[in-house]
Amino acid sequence: MLPLEWQPDAASLPLFTVTRAELAAFLGGCPAGQRAFLEAGGFGAAAGEWRLLPEEAGLAGAVLGLGEGPASLWHYGALPMALPEDSVWHLADPGLEAQAALGWCLGAYRFTRYKPARRRPARLRLRTDQPEAVAAAEAAWRVRDLINTPAADLGPAQLAAEVAALGARHGAAVVRISGDELAAQFPAVAAVGQGSHRPPEVAILQWGRPEHPLVALCGKGVVFDSGGLDLKGPEGMRRMKKDMGGGAILLGLAEMIMRGGLPVRLMLSLGCVENAISDRALRPGDVIRTRSGRTVEIGNTDAEGRLILADLLCHAAEQQPFLMIDCATLTGAARVALGPDLPALFSSDDGLAATLLAAGRKAEDPLWQLPIHEGYDSWLDSSLATLNNVGQKPMAGAIVAALFLKRFVPDNVRWVHLDLYAWNDTLRPGRPEGGEAQAMRALYAGIADLSSG
Repeated sequence: MLPLEWQPDAASLPLFTVTRAELAAFLGGCPAGQRAFLEAGGFGAAAGEWRLLPEEAGLAGAVLGLGEGPASLWHYGALPMALPEDSVWHLADPGLEAQAALGWCLGAYRFTRYKPARRRPARLRLRTDQPEAVAAAEAAWRVRDLINTPAADLGPAQLAAEVAALGARHGAAVVRISGDELAAQFPAVAAVGQGSHRPPEVAILQWGRPEHPLVALCGKGVVFDSGGLDLKGPEGMRRMKKDMGGGAILLGLAEMIMRGGLPVRLMLSLGCVENAISDRALRPGDVIRTRSGRTVEIGNTDAEGRLILADLLCHAAEQQPFLMIDCATLTGAARVALGPDLPALFSSDDGLAATLLAAGRKAEDPLWQLPIHEGYDSWLDSSLATLNNVGQKPMAGAIVAALFLKRFVPDNVRWVHLDLYAWNDTLRPGRPEGGEAQAMRALYAGIADLSSG
């Protein structure tokens, strides 16, 4: 449950916000005892710096520094677990409520399925409804829960069931495709999942009015990635429960779109598989057929995500979408290039990319564009099949993966590919260690802008 309350007249403590430029005036307006306390403690209004404000009877409130300003949602991220447990607060400046509510909730999240939180968070009392902030926070909590859940408890069937449950909550139609039907319609997905005793599935959710433009979301849902016969090392495999992060993030995005009532026709497709090792698993050198009819030589069984997305993108393109987005924890190369916090965005439509990049900056959910450099396309050539699933050279891995996917996207379709990390390595304000809903708010803001135009 989000640590928010909506009782404007109930008792709560004030939370003041102040930039460095405003600090002198703020101190001048404080009671003498509080001013002396803040000055003695060296409070300088640095971004995210906070202090409790004492009075004779106990607490008079707290003050939060905003640095040079303006306010960021991340400034509020440490407060729920830093302010006294179960204490209730309101903002002295109600104009910051939307930003504060989201940052507060993102910072209050803890994954508690197997172990209770060490303490309960402080709560923020709002004076006005903040439906978009609440929707974003609840979607982010759900995404984080999914990514944090071990593969033993989140197999392909369970991930597909999450799509069905989301559809049921919002009156959307959902189909789940498995077995012989999956092999016929999505042969590359079936091939990736054939090594696991837990059968692969494709789950497809459809929502919205037929006259609205179709937005197709295609997510990689690899619930665990051993690397297949091209086995990962222990460190590379340690966090591979998060390899369904792209699919989880698109689940959260779909929830935000439906809750927000955006004027789009939504189709969400997740390829839910486990990349496992067995006598049935894909082998290096095998050739598989995709939905498009193209054949792919398997150069590396650990480059499985692009095979799943190839079938999903082909199916989505057949529906003639207004916009097609895929999202995946696809390559380590993207992380080498951009680090953990910046999802790599690829698109042949620079105008579309610019819209999403701007939306990410506005939503404090940044993206970074990398090129789809056609000069590397020949690196995917194969003497056995239409193409190989990996490049011939050990360079530009994220670009080569995007070029692979581009082979399955018609030139007349507006398409964006996101290669992301979906994880926080360390605890930071608003970003607990573990699964993260990267790019979700950026994509929502971008789709809202595009659909309103």
